[in-house]
Amino acid sequence: MTDASDAATRGRFWTAFGPGLLWAATAIGVSHLVQSTRAGAVAGFGLAGVIVLALIVKYPFFEYGPRYAAATGASLVEGYRRIGRWALWLYLAITLLTVGIIQSAVVMFTAYLVGFTFGLDWPLPVLAGLVMAACAGLLWGGRFRGLDLSIKLILVLLGVSTLVAAAVSVPRADFSTFVLWPGGLIGTVVPFGFLLALVGWMPTAIDVAAWSSLWTLAKNEASGERCSVETARRDFLVGYFGTAALAFAFVILGTGVMFGSDAEFAPEGTLFATQLVDLYSATLGAWTRPVVLVAVVTTMLSTTLTVMDGAPRVIERSIFVLRSGTTTTATPPSCGPVYWWSLLVLVTLTLVVMALFIGNLTTMVDFATIVSFLTGPILGYLTLRAVTSDEMPVEHRPGRFSALEFNWWPSLGRLAYRRRMLVQFARDMDHVGMAKAYRAYARTQGLVRTLEEKAEQTHKQDQHG
Repeated sequence: MTDASDAATRGRFWTAFGPGLLWAATAIGVSHLVQSTRAGAVAGFGLAGVIVLALIVKYPFFEYGPRYAAATGASLVEGYRRIGRWALWLYLAITLLTVGIIQSAVVMFTAYLVGFTFGLDWPLPVLAGLVMAACAGLLWGGRFRGLDLSIKLILVLLGVSTLVAAAVSVPRADFSTFVLWPGGLIGTVVPFGFLLALVGWMPTAIDVAAWSSLWTLAKNEASGERCSVETARRDFLVGYFGTAALAFAFVILGTGVMFGSDAEFAPEGTLFATQLVDLYSATLGAWTRPVVLVAVVTTMLSTTLTVMDGAPRVIERSIFVLRSGTTTTATPPSCGPVYWWSLLVLVTLTLVVMALFIGNLTTMVDFATIVSFLTGPILGYLTLRAVTSDEMPVEHRPGRFSALEFNWWPSLGRLAYRRRMLVQFARDMDHVGMAKAYRAYARTQGLVRTLEEKAEQTHKQDQHG
């Protein structure tokens, strides 16, 4: 029976497997190829603690996306709307403010690397148009199934090539630079603006949690089977730990090849990436060049594909929910007209930005990363509100075991006496055990009187009476 149960569990997992990888493909982009690699190039392993902290702090908020979708059958977009129309309008405004800049930067980066890899001396807008046309064609022809399968294949190439490149770099990496917190580096070796950009997009922006919830629902629709919360969380963990591992793989690349070199690193992400390829092959041998080229191209290609799907998907859902409200019985659209019009507008906006503002794109990306950093706590709060709301089944809400909250009620409007509390932790505690624990404590304070003691006290009072 156990073997049959385990086989059924594995079957359900593989049926639902995929949304976590889509989230990972979104995250493994500029934050890894540029920010993580630059962190290693500038400070060695001095910023490793910052990366770990960002990964730990942001994890719950990203995990809440698939958790909410699996538990409620709705996306975080509906969750934000249930908080209030203002919450969803705020989320949509942040999305519209940043997604055009983000897609322009990601597509430009991908187009530049494609031209660099294949030796194409074409205008960048032309290369970008071809990249977006290929991605849009895949989304049109394959819909979610095509996206799901393509990302799995791309991430296999990305993971293998990046880990091989990092493994070759390990002997040259200076692990003595590792510190838990880079207090002495910030503001000197590491500019404060770069630190904000690193944290803001490590592993990605908080607003992508809503994309993840929509991908979970799309996978349910494609497979014809609704996944459980446990399965959705396992799927996400695969993507999250893979993202974390590749973040440090790129740190190793930057540390092993760039840290301590005399090279002056370009501030533009595109030129920085090509510097990485050239330095890598010059330092470790020409045979490594194809490996690192596959790593950098697949990194940006996977992000381009998921951004081109995720942004229109969340815009479509937001508009539908704002129009219909939270009590509608209508089925939310999936890749309907609003989706394709949103995709067309974003593609057009990307080409316009690249044609008119390409010289200022680095500044625009810095603006988007800072916006992500500043709005992260706000979106995190809204996400937490959604997963702890009444619509979320109690058994799937985030546990409160990691937090203690004490509320002192005043006596007649004021704290009239000193309040003290003793907290004890125990396993399998019930009301009887709690009573026994309190009795043991009360005995040490001289607060316990047995029935015999009470009887004796009563007898003495009767005698004196």
